[in-house]
Parts: sequence; C-alpha cells; structure tokens
Amino acid sequence: MRHRRHPSSRAIATLAAATLLLAGCSGGDDDPAPSASASSEPTASETTEEPPEPTYWPLTGLERKGDAPKHPVVVTKVDNTSSSAPQVGLGSADLVVEELVEGGYTRLAAFYYSKVPASIGPVRSMRASDIGIVPEGATVVTSGAAPVTIQRVNGAGIPWITEGDAGVYRETSRSAPYNLFARLGDIAKGLEAEEEPPAYLPWGDAADLPKGAKASTLTADFGAHSTSWQFQKGGYVNTDSYAAQGDQFPADSVLVLRVRVGDAGYRDPAGYPVPETKFEGKGAALLFHGGRVVKGTWSKDGLKGDIELSTKGGDLTVPAGRVWVELVPAVNGNVTFAK
Repeated sequence: MRHRRHPSSRAIATLAAATLLLAGCSGGDDDPAPSASASSEPTASETTEEPPEPTYWPLTGLERKGDAPKHPVVVTKVDNTSSSAPQVGLGSADLVVEELVEGGYTRLAAFYYSKVPASIGPVRSMRASDIGIVPEGATVVTSGAAPVTIQRVNGAGIPWITEGDAGVYRETSRSAPYNLFARLGDIAKGLEAEEEPPAYLPWGDAADLPKGAKASTLTADFGAHSTSWQFQKGGYVNTDSYAAQGDQFPADSVLVLRVRVGDAGYRDPAGYPVPETKFEGKGAALLFHGGRVVKGTWSKDGLKGDIELSTKGGDLTVPAGRVWVELVPAVNGNVTFAK
C-alpha cells in the first residue's frame, strides 16, 4: 500500500523554467552584471519538499494521522455464548478473530490498538490456539488458562494480564464466570511497546479485488455454535451477535479461513476434550466484501508467520477496514453463503 510519491507536474515545470533561465543568463561579456541587491537564495516556488510517506494502522490497513500509540496491541479473550450477553467493548475493536473451543462453541479474540474502550468483557480464558492468533509483541487480557496452556503461552513469550492485576475486576451485576471485566483504557496506559506492530493482514484496496460471486449472507458453523452475517449499507452485520445494542463490531469485511484442528491434550471441567486450532500451514479462504465473495487460499509459515492470501491469479489483499476473521474447522465445520 505504501507507494512512493512522485514529484508533481508543477514542481517539474518550475525546475524546467529555472534551468532555462540559467541557460539564458550564461551568454557573453555583454551580459549585465547581477544587481548587488539580488538574492542568491531560492524562492519558495523554486523549492519543493517531498511529503512524508503515509503510515497505516496495522490492524485495519487504514491511513493513520499522527504518531502510533505507545502501548502494544491488546488482545482480550471474550466469551461468545448467550451467557455473555451483553458483550461490552466489541464495537471499539480494530479486528476480531473467532476460534473454536470445547463442545463446538467459540470464543473471541478482540484486538485493540487504534482505539481502546473504557471496559471490555466478559473476559474468559486463553487456549493454546491463541499462540498462532496473537500478533508478535501483543499483550493478552484473560481470565487465565489451564496449567498446560499457561506453560505453552509463556514458552511462546506472550505476556498476559489476568484477575488480580490492575484494571481487571468483577462486575457485581453479573454471575460468575461471566462477570470478569477489564478496564482496557487503564491497562493500556500501563503498557509500553518496544516497536510498532507489523500489519496483521495483507492490506489493499477494494478496487484490487477480483470480482467474485454475489454473497449478501453467510454463516460460519463451528458445530454447536454458528455466526451469521448479512451485508447491509456497505458493511456486514452479525445477525446473532451477543454484543450490547450499539456496541456490535462494524465489519467492513469477513474473512473465513478453513483450519486444521487438533487435540490440546486435556479436558475442560465438564469433561469435553479441548480442541487446538492449528493456525499454520495453509487452507481454503473466503473473503467477503461489498456483498461479494472471493475464493482463495491462505498460508502461514509457522505459528508466528505472516498471513498470506492468494487466488489462482496471484496475491490477494484485504480491503483496508475492520475485519472479522472466522477460523472455521476444515473438518466438522461448515461455511454457507447465498446471494
């Protein structure tokens, strides 16, 4: 997206005129001497400076005005069952990833960087799947995790914040375990990023997208839970969202990636085996934007590799904007869409 800007035609014309003027003034001995009052300094019209290269938000691809935040990306694990209603803070997220958890249900990883809401929740636990989802340098806000998962997350070098840390609290109007919330604004102020994060997705422009097929509705089915979207007024509305009224995530695009799912090696308190999304390798991809769908392939070199997208015609980019990513199991999951 970062195209080098070329000199304007006005600047080129000015330089050409200045060159001709100098050539005309370098004649013979009859040329009058320059006036003592003449200035040798170039005028404003004779000097042009290249404007600075534009900068972009890493989680949306949109152009950024001003400096990057001092805090890192903050990823919050959010419950995604009816017990979580109403979810708080999703409307402020830059990007959301929906992942499979035990029993065929899902959990959300909500990414915050350009904007941080006052509160977010209900906050729930991490999974080993998050190692491939959380971007390099990010901090995770979570209710905790199973010991084996904590060991793996720590081994991956992912910092996390949980109950007992500043900014994490229990909402007394709700019942446990759906009452853990985080004051994300306060938490972000206490964090400092070593460097600006890289782009999470390969960002581009809508004009670069292949035409694709018409698709005004879609449903991502994870087993016991499905998430449905409808294209309305230029964006996608989650028609079965648990978010509070006016706080739904405003998706400009929905990116569906079919992923392999393995066994995390332990069971939850209810006895269900805990799945682990293998967010590496490659698989089928569906990019929904503008009421159409483009079919392609995704690839990721290792858990920390960049997400790359392609079609038979070449590289595929995601139009800059806010994206909801559905990590749908390649086996025992399903995606349907209609005109």
